Amino acid sequence: MSFGGIEAGGTRWNCAVGGDGPQPERVETFPTTTPAETIGRAVEFFAAVPDLEALGLGLFGPVDVRRDSARWGTITTTPKPGWRDVDVVGPLAEALGVPIALDTDVNAAAIGEWRHGAAQGLDTFVYVTVGTGIGGGAFANGRPVHGLLHPEIGHMLIPHDRVRDPFDGCCPYHGDCLEGLASGTAMRERWGRPAEEIDDSAAWDLEAEHLAHGLANLVLTLSAERIVLGGGVGRSPGLVERVRARLPETLAGYVDVPQLSTEVDTYLVPPALGEHSGVIGALDLARTAC
Repeated sequence: MSFGGIEAGGTRWNCAVGGDGPQPERVETFPTTTPAETIGRAVEFFAAVPDLEALGLGLFGPVDVRRDSARWGTITTTPKPGWRDVDVVGPLAEALGVPIALDTDVNAAAIGEWRHGAAQGLDTFVYVTVGTGIGGGAFANGRPVHGLLHPEIGHMLIPHDRVRDPFDGCCPYHGDCLEGLASGTAMRERWGRPAEEIDDSAAWDLEAEHLAHGLANLVLTLSAERIVLGGGVGRSPGLVERVRARLPETLAGYVDVPQLSTEVDTYLVPPALGEHSGVIGALDLARTAC
């Protein structure tokens, strides 16, 4: 018996096959191009699995995750060219003929960390990914948060000191929301080169400041027991330490618990599963679809 998992991000798709254990047995990664080409490559990968029982899909968004909606599995208002109003679940289900369990790509990563990684045993936590964009998977009372659709943590509005940071932001919807100021796209547009090529301490201090404002909102609104910071930019050397230093001072002592003072090193943490949180969580989703 095999299960399939897709971490379907806006930059790349990771397709995996696994059995009963958490680790994938085989993974294939390819870039997110056009919907037809990308979905077609996923179908080709899973069509070669003879005993596929179910598929778990962690999909970039915004995506309609309401199971009773006529648009279930459809990407909605994404700024990614060519992907707005694209039905992803329908073509996969038709081609593969197996049950599909759907959530956001960041909720899939949160599920992976909750079951097997840095958030085990917690009722309420948030997984935040900082990469090309910014997203977050939130758990409350041991379950992923959905609601109207799902949380859009990257589009929180945060303070923006335009004297220190005159950059207007890169979000096509909100300009200087968290994603507009602190995503990898924002860093590239602000500094003229990708994050991995930036070695200016002041640039990383500014990045940590913006992220600390966003994470403070998660502390205050969700009372998160832990925050896991991942993504390509989120895993940049020294960034989590910079944000740890900023977060308590951003909260100004208002949330008076050890986790936000003497124990902040174990409160804001990198993903224990590294870059595999999403695909491992997608495989966990698949096991719920049978």
